[in-house]
Amino acid sequence: MRVTSLLICLFGLTSLAAADTPTFSETDWPWWRGQTRQGVAFDTKTPPLHWSETENVVWKTPLPGRGHGAPILLGDRVYLITADKQQRKELLLCLDRETGKQVWETVVHEGEFFRVDSREPNQKASWASSTPATDGKRIFVNFYCDKAVYTSAVTLDGEMAWQTKVCDYQIHQGFGSSPAIYENLVIASADNKSGGSIVAMDRETGEVVWRRERPQQPNYASPIILNVAGKDQLFMTGCDLVTSLDPMTGKTNWEIDGSTTECVTSTVTDGKHIFTSGGYPKNHVAAVNADGSGKVEWEVNTRDYVPSMLEKDGYLYMSLDAGVATCVNAADGETMWKSRLGGEFTASPVLVGDLIYATNEDSETFIFKATPEDFEKVATNKLSGTTFSTPVISDGKLYLRVAKDEAGKKQEYLYCIGE
Repeated sequence: MRVTSLLICLFGLTSLAAADTPTFSETDWPWWRGQTRQGVAFDTKTPPLHWSETENVVWKTPLPGRGHGAPILLGDRVYLITADKQQRKELLLCLDRETGKQVWETVVHEGEFFRVDSREPNQKASWASSTPATDGKRIFVNFYCDKAVYTSAVTLDGEMAWQTKVCDYQIHQGFGSSPAIYENLVIASADNKSGGSIVAMDRETGEVVWRRERPQQPNYASPIILNVAGKDQLFMTGCDLVTSLDPMTGKTNWEIDGSTTECVTSTVTDGKHIFTSGGYPKNHVAAVNADGSGKVEWEVNTRDYVPSMLEKDGYLYMSLDAGVATCVNAADGETMWKSRLGGEFTASPVLVGDLIYATNEDSETFIFKATPEDFEKVATNKLSGTTFSTPVISDGKLYLRVAKDEAGKKQEYLYCIGE
């Protein structure tokens, strides 16, 4: 009887997990770095190779406030967050994907959300640097507000569903960690100098399912869930650790000393290794065997601090902070090529087909081939303004957040680039 009951229970849990797994069309971009979680467009329809302020702009929508978080795409809607200090509001915006017109906005926090313990954030940070995530039923957003970080759930009609405090948060450089969806959970992290947490919440209710305390160190990486070495693993880099957790339970799969104290990038994988990078207190890119052995296959002194990497066919592609594109052999760390692009990079590159789109802070997008043979530039396109947000590519269109100086203040726009 006990065995039968146990089997029924296990079958029920398995069925529940399967039922709770979100499903998306190939044109959806449901969370940070897309469906693959590695910056790779799910469909292979490429955006235009050439655009300008007057060429191949499908629509251009003004946004209230400021933010560096990337948009997400679900069906015929676009979602992104912003923070308006003048209105004292932190907002989730919903736009029509075809026209760019605003459908609704939801006030997630109101008041002095910008109160800090000591110093102001880094000048390259914003109060809305996180990317939303969706399970197809709700939109999940992370915000810093009044010395704490919260995860909130908003319905597709713009109604607040729930809000859960992740932990207190002491500003060092800023906050920008994005939520991750896994089965029936939404997972958020908030590493900081007062002691952070990784927290998994029930997507329906916001109830905390598991919590892991973190070291008292500043760090900015987002939790990334990848299937590596035969199983799903939740990875966190930074706080001088490389950590793998079971995403359903929060239990440690393995953890090693490594990476750096402060990390921003989201790790990628070739199916066997994960690749970590950081920029303080040292520069590094490293390959860590993800089977739990703790083996670091190789490490090089390369500064890939903010923009996350891409992996394709056993090679890593990076647009380094200092404006250099590089290709590295994922097996041994050998540099295959380097080429100066120009400018400084905060946004992460995006791969569609065999083309990489990399946008610098001057809103200049470089398109080049994902090939280890040599650097092969395809095109360069420039918009006026500044870009810190990672572009999104789907269904032959590129969505890019740009801030312009107008009448003595910054005005942000979301561009939809397409033919």
